[in-house]
This record gives sequence, structure tokens and C-alpha cells, in this order.
Amino acid sequence: MELARVIGTVVSTQKAPGLTGVKLLMVEALDERGVVHGDPFVCADASQAGVGDIVSWVGGREATLTLPEHFVPVDAAVVSIVDHVDARSLAEVLA
Repeated sequence: MELARVIGTVVSTQKAPGLTGVKLLMVEALDERGVVHGDPFVCADASQAGVGDIVSWVGGREATLTLPEHFVPVDAAVVSIVDHVDARSLAEVLA
């Protein structure tokens, strides 16, 4: 599971069978400090996130399991909306 910020929505006039009604979001990946890294990409939305939300997402096979119909052509999916991130290092936690 990784963090991302929702930067927009994606409108599609045609979708693969099984994706009807699934919202698509444009997101940008974030590192543990909230800094953007990499190019924006599209995620299927399983959590009703909106533009500006910080979300956690999964990729690969697990992404399809978050949606109402499994085995759909999805590479990434938003699984939760993040309320708070505590980015302390493991050394600080154990001290």
C-alpha cells in the first residue's frame, strides 16, 4: 500500500465490461514526507475519494479485489482515504 494525492477525475465514454459505474481518479504518488514522485497515473476508486484527498492505493492483482466485480482490467485502485500520516522513523519509535 502506498500514498498518493488525488489531482483529478478521468472521464471515459467506454469502459471494459465490469467497470461500469466505477469512478476513475488521476493521482500522483507521494513519498513518506508527502513529496510527489513519479508521473501521475489512473486509479479505480473503491473508497469515494475526491480531488485533493490523500489516499492509499494498491497495484496489481490486489487492485481488482477492491472492486465490486473481480478480474477486471485494473492496475491500481484507491483503497482508503488517509486522515493523518505520522512519518516518524523506526529509530524514533523505538527510542
